[in-house]
Amino acid sequence: MGYGNIRQWIEQLRKDKELAVIEAQVDPYLELPEIHRRVVREEGPALLFTNVKGTPFPVATNLFGTARRVDRAFGQRPEQLLKAVAGAADTLLPPSLPNMWKEKKLVVNLLKTGIKHVPQGEAPVLGVCRTSDPLSELPRVTSWQEAGGPYITLPLIYTESQTAPQKHSLGMHRLRFIDHSTAAIDWNRHQGAGLYHQEAEAKGEALPVSVFIGGPPALIAAASASRTAWLPDLVLASLILGSRLPMVKDPLGGHSIPAEAEFALRGLVAPRSAPQQAPVMHVQRIWHRKDAVYPATIAVTPQEENFYLVDYLQQLLSPVHHLAIPSVNAFWTYSESGANGLAAAVVQDSTPHEALSTAFRILGDRQLSGSRLLLLTSEPAAFSDLPAILENVLERFNPATDLYVFGSGARHGEEHNEGRPVPDSQAVLLGVGRAVRELPRTYSEGVLPGINEAIPYCGGCLAVSGASYEEDPELPVRLGAQLRGQQSAWPLVILTDDAADAVRTQSSFLWTVFTRFSPAEDIYAETEIRQHQLGYKLPIVIDARMKPGYEQEQTPCSSTLDLVDRNWKHYFQQ
Repeated sequence: MGYGNIRQWIEQLRKDKELAVIEAQVDPYLELPEIHRRVVREEGPALLFTNVKGTPFPVATNLFGTARRVDRAFGQRPEQLLKAVAGAADTLLPPSLPNMWKEKKLVVNLLKTGIKHVPQGEAPVLGVCRTSDPLSELPRVTSWQEAGGPYITLPLIYTESQTAPQKHSLGMHRLRFIDHSTAAIDWNRHQGAGLYHQEAEAKGEALPVSVFIGGPPALIAAASASRTAWLPDLVLASLILGSRLPMVKDPLGGHSIPAEAEFALRGLVAPRSAPQQAPVMHVQRIWHRKDAVYPATIAVTPQEENFYLVDYLQQLLSPVHHLAIPSVNAFWTYSESGANGLAAAVVQDSTPHEALSTAFRILGDRQLSGSRLLLLTSEPAAFSDLPAILENVLERFNPATDLYVFGSGARHGEEHNEGRPVPDSQAVLLGVGRAVRELPRTYSEGVLPGINEAIPYCGGCLAVSGASYEEDPELPVRLGAQLRGQQSAWPLVILTDDAADAVRTQSSFLWTVFTRFSPAEDIYAETEIRQHQLGYKLPIVIDARMKPGYEQEQTPCSSTLDLVDRNWKHYFQQ
């Protein structure tokens, strides 16, 4: 049985000596986030700030900030159950009494999933209701001085389809405070809540939205998971919890609320007046426990606190991807590459044409992958070992037939809610069948004009650095021509601002190359057209340098660093 609410989990962390309580007054503007970042970088304890300026609520952070903590929170039972589901799929579908009897233990466990409604008097979340300025007392946690304001960083946003009310979405999308009763929502317009908003817009109606904060850790985990169209989000939360999820009807109407949540916001998101306008939630009321604790997280580049939580969910759901797409043995998205960076799939041994069909099914499933680059290989390898995955692909791919770039419009012209354009292209790199080349592992091809550093990341992938993009935007064109002219053995070359830093770790490589990657703009190679098919020639060069318009990595201001330096011992004096 999992933890029924966030305070049970906090108490467990206290018993395990995995919790640091900070009683000194801390400002949620910059100071609290900087304390959090320093602790997370050291894989330190969860933090409970009991005296936060401007709010009556304690703030808890870093609740799932290590792999050990995530394993402790959820255990092995959910993963074992889903593996059993995947293994028994052929037996249980279609269902029959004899086959169900064969899998009776599994069936009994599955019957424990779902939701249950509890009386209002048994729902702690209904302790207090506020309808006037409902957001006014929430902590205004602001991570960076250029962040654009304070955010609710662990909101569980619940919506229902306006055309099919039995469908729902529970997603984790940041909310930016506008004032005491409105907040801008950062959701993907083409998935989950964003799709339901489009349905409401088409009818000229506002979309009812609920935002839950806290609750069982299983609920937070379910909201963090990649969308699974065949498994409703609340059912996934129940499956991870190990029992039915307690819900309570809102006394004022609307969506039901997780009975053990710390806070529940109810409001409406009106149709947008312009495509680039951020959806705005007009909050009508907030329910919260009388002694509510406010869970939060802070962005930490390149590995955020919820990195371990997201990867746990991927590991949990990996066995059942085969049920949705039978040709996919396993699928993974790399959290360190950003929200839509790099994904990889191990597929059944097949021809490149069959593998491409599988890639189209993955990319066409909005619930599964919006990644900008998808690697497909038929060779088994641990996803945690990116070099092995990449080498499997590079050994096998034919640049003339196995690289596909889908340009502008492939991602529906999506924009960030603040009006900034996002990369709207995707690419697929196939590496199936037998190996066709031996990969180089050390660079010994001499000096490259304009390049001052050349360091292998893995077999076949060379990271180089030279002039910045502002100084020499045409460098990747010349680099590719030089490498082709000398018949380089390296099939993939990554141009970065700092090659040594890019190859330092797997996380630094993923962050450097793929967080801002736009295949149509950043891939350089000689091409030719045959029978309407665009074919590429080696080497493939990716320009991963910083470019104008990119959002710069945030750094704390000197005054915040000085403040936290001075008070560090005071924070942890007990």
